[in-house]
Amino acid sequence: MTSTTRNFLGIPVEGDITEGSTRVEQKPIEEFQPTLQAMLDDPTIVEFGWRQYTPYFNDGEPCEFSAYGTWVRTTDDKDVEDDYELEVDSHRTLGKRPYRRQPDGEYAVQPYEGPDEARYDRCRALGGAVEGGRFETVLLAAFGDHAAVTVRRDGIQVDFYEHD
Repeated sequence: MTSTTRNFLGIPVEGDITEGSTRVEQKPIEEFQPTLQAMLDDPTIVEFGWRQYTPYFNDGEPCEFSAYGTWVRTTDDKDVEDDYELEVDSHRTLGKRPYRRQPDGEYAVQPYEGPDEARYDRCRALGGAVEGGRFETVLLAAFGDHAAVTVRRDGIQVDFYEHD
């Protein structure tokens, strides 16, 4: 809580005010479009998606809407059934930029290892846009709460997402 003096429509407000959400500044849908389009334009990306919801319980912290688990299915991943295996950070066919422990104990990002660094970067950009918090208002308005979103060239499927 912060003790502050404010005004609301010209009326003074005094007292201990508990600040609300600490969300990052929200961006408009127009800024999300190029990232989405880059994924749709890649012929090797079959579909992609994420999960978005407001948790029911958060260990005493505020329960705030957010998006998680961005995943990508490429033409090399048709046999994979579990979206968790396709999450961008641990994807089996996109490649990776591994972290390695340095002599000083710190971790450093290593050069890209994989078949297509540009594709990997596009997928990471999507993950950053979805999970970075800057488009939460857009995603909530478009797909609702407690949603599993799957994007394909011919349409977007939204299913209810069951979570703890």
